Amino acid sequence: MADDAAHVAAACFRAWRTKDFTALRALLADEHFSYTGPLARLDDADACRDSLARMAPVTTGLVIRKTFAAGDDVTTWLDLHATIAAPTPVANWMHVEDGRITDIRAVYDPRALVASAEPRTDA
Repeated sequence: MADDAAHVAAACFRAWRTKDFTALRALLADEHFSYTGPLARLDDADACRDSLARMAPVTTGLVIRKTFAAGDDVTTWLDLHATIAAPTPVANWMHVEDGRITDIRAVYDPRALVASAEPRTDA
């Protein structure tokens, strides 16, 4: 079972890395999906896909450091690379049921990402 969940999580990161948002969406549960992170709380898989797609122009890479799988749960430690900030360390937990992701919890410090989006006051 852990291998199945780990494969689903790996496929999700692969789809995100290659900006294949159709494949990514197919991995998210249609019902009872939720995402919680520092910058968003979403209860809709389409909204999650759309949020990641909006980040695509500034996302330059995902470097997976370590993946831990236990049953239907997968936690991945990764670095999110973006054009707007230094690499951001992220802890990402996913719960998988029937081959699809039902829950995602992301933990990271969003300050550098948010600061780049704020208008400068010293210009």
